[in-house]
Amino acid sequence: MRDWLLGHPNEDVDLATPRPPEAVMAALEDAGLRAIPTGLAHGTVSTVLEDDQIGRKLVEITTLRRDVRTDGRHAEVAFTEAWEEDAKRRDFTINALSMTPAGEVFDYVGGLADLAAGRVRFVGDPAARLAEDYLRLLRFFRFWARYGREPPDRATREALRGAVGGLGRLSPERVWSELKRLLAAPDPYPALVLMEELCVLPALLPEGYALRPLPPRPDPLLRLAAIFRGDPERLARRLRLSRAEEARLAALQGPLPDPARLRAALAETPREILIGRAELAGRDDLARALAALEAPQFPLRGADLRALGLPEGPAVGQALAAARAHWLATNTSADRAELLAYLAPRLPALVAASEKGAAGEGGAAAPLPKEGEAAREPRDEPRPA
Repeated sequence: MRDWLLGHPNEDVDLATPRPPEAVMAALEDAGLRAIPTGLAHGTVSTVLEDDQIGRKLVEITTLRRDVRTDGRHAEVAFTEAWEEDAKRRDFTINALSMTPAGEVFDYVGGLADLAAGRVRFVGDPAARLAEDYLRLLRFFRFWARYGREPPDRATREALRGAVGGLGRLSPERVWSELKRLLAAPDPYPALVLMEELCVLPALLPEGYALRPLPPRPDPLLRLAAIFRGDPERLARRLRLSRAEEARLAALQGPLPDPARLRAALAETPREILIGRAELAGRDDLARALAALEAPQFPLRGADLRALGLPEGPAVGQALAAARAHWLATNTSADRAELLAYLAPRLPALVAASEKGAAGEGGAAAPLPKEGEAAREPRDEPRPA
């Protein structure tokens, strides 16, 4: 509703109803729709709508509720038929709006005026609402990053600062989910500044951070890499990042590619990581150059070397590694013929080492002669005791 009222694009649709969840499920099934019991204890049922206009969309339908008991994270609720009662249990006034299918808007707590003013305001006493669910601390900054233009008032600031200790009661997964959604906002930097001022950001990133302008691309991990100054592995364990997220965060902290050797860099590192590093360095020119380049493909295969008489075995891998190192040294300009010519004087030593191993005399393939050095027979090495 918020985005619809502001004229912003939005694909999420959440519905509310005074009907109890069991009645909602029965009505969906009567209409030939799948009823998914997403969270019956909290009154939520989901269904899937699908047509040519909207495609396939998951829709949540939640029964109107009032809080019976809260403990800082979980709430015990009772169902109600009173829309105003449901609105007054919401976290922020802009989240307490409701609208009929005909477009009539109901506002019991001043949400329309707050939305128009760019004001994120708690419903009721800020400290009390935060104590009911400390996740609202992070949700405040997420919504302020997207909708806020007016700074929070003194009471709200004091309540936010006072709720920082409650973050430890939240699951790591929920904290990471909220942080990602915050970093995906069009411009989360002002919200991060406010979070630092109110001691929230140091509690979220105790491993270390340094605020700086963020990349314009709304990529949460890229923006996290811009400010994070700690050990990615430690952060990943604490906030339960996926292995892919941890690996990407660590890779984004790597060095900027040499502008004169972009093809070699693309051969060694995924394009997306290199472009991210360029964006973090403010090098849009480098990011564009990387995006325009075709990733080079190493032109040799093991079959090429076996065709030259190099037997199957460790020597093939050693020769390919040496050829690849030469290929990278040329910024991937060396073609197949040049690489074979580079390997030609080095192959006799590898063939001899392979034959020696095949005869049962042991030993691995000898090191390849360096460029400009003649091939020589491998020395006999003593067997390990």
